[in-house]
Amino acid sequence: MQSRTAASRPGRPRSATADTAILAATRDALVELGWSKLTLGDVATRAGVAKTTLYRRWPGKNELVVDAVAELFDELELPDRGSLAADIEGVVLQFATILARPEARSGLMAVVAESTRDDALRQRIRESIVDRQKCLVLEGRSRAQARGELPPEPDPSESARTADLIFDVIAGAVVHRALVSAEPVDTDWAHSFAGLLLNGLTASATA
Repeated sequence: MQSRTAASRPGRPRSATADTAILAATRDALVELGWSKLTLGDVATRAGVAKTTLYRRWPGKNELVVDAVAELFDELELPDRGSLAADIEGVVLQFATILARPEARSGLMAVVAESTRDDALRQRIRESIVDRQKCLVLEGRSRAQARGELPPEPDPSESARTADLIFDVIAGAVVHRALVSAEPVDTDWAHSFAGLLLNGLTASATA
């Protein structure tokens, strides 16, 4: 399984103690202040580090918030629930639980909005959040293939395209449901969504 640890974050020196304190302080500030009022000075004070320490690691607030939110999504896991449908339901509900946290909700929405006019920020979101979570798709699909629920995909490029599509469908649907429509992502919805996705996957595999 692909690593989703902090070591995969680009562009800054490693200092585990400082990083942990800074990212935790950023999430606390997001809860208490929201993205618009959060400042690097406030985060530095909360973390007990110099403001220059933040700037050595992050070029600005947006990048700091991306990495703080990315740690939350690293909590996602894909335990074997016995079937592909059940695995999908489980990760969807976990994802929704993370999105319900105020620091994840406000931080993610803010940096996504900012990234519409900042290509470098968009790339950082892709590398720090999106790419690091795609390993869950690969893990779930491999497990389903081992169970015989899905056929193997011998073409690596086609396999990668399929994995990207699956991730986009799951992430897009859950984010839209939870953050845009503000509707509950509950067990019933997750069950219906998993069934719809599974029907599409099996139909595509037999086409």
